[in-house]
Amino acid sequence: MLAGHNPSLVALSVVIAILGGYTGFGMAARVRGTTVVGQRFLLAGAALFLAVGIWTMHFVGMLAVPLPDDAVYLVLPTIVSFLICAIVVGVSLFFVSMGEPSSPRIVAAALLLGTGIVSMHYVGIHGLAGDFGIEHDVAPMVAAALVALGAGYGGLRVFIARQGGARLATSAVAFGIAVSGMHYTAMYGMRFVPAGTHMHTQSGPVASPQVLSLVVALLCFLIVAGFLLFLVPEPRSRSRTSPASPYPAETVDEAEAGLKPTRLLAAGASAAAAVDVTAASGTAALPGPPPLAARLPVEATDGTHFIEVAEVRSIRADAHYSLVHDGSRERMSPWSISHAEAQLDPTVFVRVHRSHIIALPHVMLIRKEGDGAVVELAGPTPHLVPVSRAKIAELKARLGLIRRSA
Repeated sequence: MLAGHNPSLVALSVVIAILGGYTGFGMAARVRGTTVVGQRFLLAGAALFLAVGIWTMHFVGMLAVPLPDDAVYLVLPTIVSFLICAIVVGVSLFFVSMGEPSSPRIVAAALLLGTGIVSMHYVGIHGLAGDFGIEHDVAPMVAAALVALGAGYGGLRVFIARQGGARLATSAVAFGIAVSGMHYTAMYGMRFVPAGTHMHTQSGPVASPQVLSLVVALLCFLIVAGFLLFLVPEPRSRSRTSPASPYPAETVDEAEAGLKPTRLLAAGASAAAAVDVTAASGTAALPGPPPLAARLPVEATDGTHFIEVAEVRSIRADAHYSLVHDGSRERMSPWSISHAEAQLDPTVFVRVHRSHIIALPHVMLIRKEGDGAVVELAGPTPHLVPVSRAKIAELKARLGLIRRSA
């Protein structure tokens, strides 16, 4: 079987798997730095591109096979093969995106994903119909299953690590080669035999290889378009006020140079100076800033509780509310993230992302992640919080890692 494959289509199938893997896992890697609604769209998009990439790679590989002249594709098994792929990919990504993923959870998700990839392949293969039979050797089938499991585990590790740039590209190449290797390993053990007991008869709607070629061409265009759109960089500057923050957004160049001042502290100093000047002139002093909050309200089934500010590790935006992490778990607060930012001590709490506030005393680790960074916060259950690219320099300065320019 492998000797008769079209080399150009084989190469195209590998490229499609790599592009689909890069786009899908790249979108999935951004899930944890977005709001709840954004997480749903990113997970759905990641599952779609991964499923389309895997499924399209499979059928580009099938078009490379010298099929019998009367071969056609049964529509129902072909569609079912795609649905299997989409469902298992989506469930696997969702499974490892809930909370902090443990090793058993990753292994279970990888088993599901690998099993789904293998099932998609053999369901799609047996969608072929014509005056012939199809037989499979056991050893290549087992080898293909192992390769699929390895591809699933490696791909999910990419998702967990949230790699970017060259590391994501390297992982996508490895994933694409692994998925393609699964397909061609399985094809190595497949052969067409004369019609007999294993004859694949035509039952139901069918599609010719020419029709399938058109569908595959459209899906290839979708994958390439998604890949190119994913490569478009984010804007490097923002001149208008962010809707999630009451302060004007600074340019990335300022932040990266470490020149951005701590706005809350500057505003407080200006207000204090104004009060002093007014008092010296004998006029009525302006009212001082409102007292900072000592506790935060959180909702529970039996009512509203209050937790000490010292226990708060991070605050995450959730629509008009927020989720407060106390080191063990997240609890919903009726405060919006902007209101929480205004009520908290700016020397302790810093907005590191449009959707995240962290407590500086609890920062255990900071590292580069793609275009931004990530911090790990201490507690009985340590957790990660994303840092936007525009906030990295300020955060490092607040942690004493770099100096601010005068």
